Amino acid sequence: MEKKQQQSFFNKTDGQDFSNLKYLSGFGNSFSSEAIDGALPRGQNSPLVCPYGLYAEQISGTPFTSPRKHNQRSWLYRVKPSVTHEPFKVRLPAHGKLVSEFDKSNSSTTPTQLRWRPVDIPDSPTDFIDGLFTICGAGSSFLRHGYAIHIYTANKSMDNCAFCNADGDFLVVPQKGRLWITTECGKLEVSPGEIAVLPQGFRFVVSLPDGPSRGYVAEIFGTHFQLPDLGPIGANGLAAPRDFLAPTAWFEEGSRPGYTIVQKFGGELFTARQDFSPFNVVAWHGNYVPYKYDLSEFCPYNTVLVDHGDPSINTVLTAPTDKPGVALLDFVIFPPRWLVAEHTFRPPYYHRNCMSEFMGLIHGGYEAKADGFLPGGASLHSCMTPHGPDTKTYEATIAHGNEPGPHKITDTMAFMFESCLIPRICPWALESPFLDHDYYQCWIGLRSRFSSEGTDYERNGELTMRDMEQGRICA
Repeated sequence: MEKKQQQSFFNKTDGQDFSNLKYLSGFGNSFSSEAIDGALPRGQNSPLVCPYGLYAEQISGTPFTSPRKHNQRSWLYRVKPSVTHEPFKVRLPAHGKLVSEFDKSNSSTTPTQLRWRPVDIPDSPTDFIDGLFTICGAGSSFLRHGYAIHIYTANKSMDNCAFCNADGDFLVVPQKGRLWITTECGKLEVSPGEIAVLPQGFRFVVSLPDGPSRGYVAEIFGTHFQLPDLGPIGANGLAAPRDFLAPTAWFEEGSRPGYTIVQKFGGELFTARQDFSPFNVVAWHGNYVPYKYDLSEFCPYNTVLVDHGDPSINTVLTAPTDKPGVALLDFVIFPPRWLVAEHTFRPPYYHRNCMSEFMGLIHGGYEAKADGFLPGGASLHSCMTPHGPDTKTYEATIAHGNEPGPHKITDTMAFMFESCLIPRICPWALESPFLDHDYYQCWIGLRSRFSSEGTDYERNGELTMRDMEQGRICA
């Protein structure tokens, strides 16, 4: 088979139309959507007979008795209820590289800084489910507290099957290739530079219109993402609620013999057969819904006088814990923006953090790493492990002198998953051929610049040639 024909086979998207998609705008809104006028019941959720003979079905993302402001649920009105399937069976062969229960039996810890090069996309036909594998995580889906970080590499659209994650919410970050995601609430087109959140329990299909695809997935157990409080920033800035987009109702009916539901449950995969598509929802309403967000809509805030702002100022979404200000998982981005601080070291400062940081790069370069951190790659700096700019970045920054003038960071989009829980790392991630064993070398060139006499800069507040020549500021 010729390569072009083979690629077409791998990425079959027959019968799918993602042109002219319409979305509903807003974060956490109570939406209503119907593909046929009058399909939504009026005045109640579960009438004796629903319009058009549909079945009413509720999907709950929180306990019934959660406070009203936290309660998440939606009502779906469908051709057939989702319960009409055969019993679930363990999927064989087992996936083996999906983890939702992190302990010494399946993962390990290390304080060493870790970095991975981009993972190759496989040559053999691989869809989103089979191309998904866990890098690290903490906690337990059974105990409803924790998270997992995955990478996916795929070259084939899902065919005659749908995926359902019963363990938690997926935050999907494509890095290469668009994703066409069909959900029970409708369709989402998600390009690199956008993200999608697929809440726990929703069934979905991932198709690949551009062929081979790669990206990152953060999974959270027992909670949902929300917008961070803005505090002293005020009422506006960062991610605006109106820029989050939910799908509009779309459905398919008719017989689908042998259609398979693949359910992730406790980190294992199970399958159940049914004779119809799960995307037979003619109308729905509620606030528990898949959604997407374009990262270019983010409104960053930054220093306007001195010092580098903490990365928390770039938080897009947060999954909080019961402890105020402490996140189970923050999703933070480092977008294009201006740097204007006076006599300030502008890249991120050297630091050790009580939180653990997993970073990825969607495109471009990252301001603190001159070499080695590539689009599609990743790094992990765990709790209290020191990290910061590499030697080349430090030297180049100091060489610009004390007042380099305003500078705009362009052509970049890096991100971070940050958690209060210490990650355990899966063995295949530590044994991966893409693990950069020389990562530590990027800091080895940092040398002592100490002088008991001080520098002319310290005494006079100016960078002088004497400092440069004596190597106190820059080699």
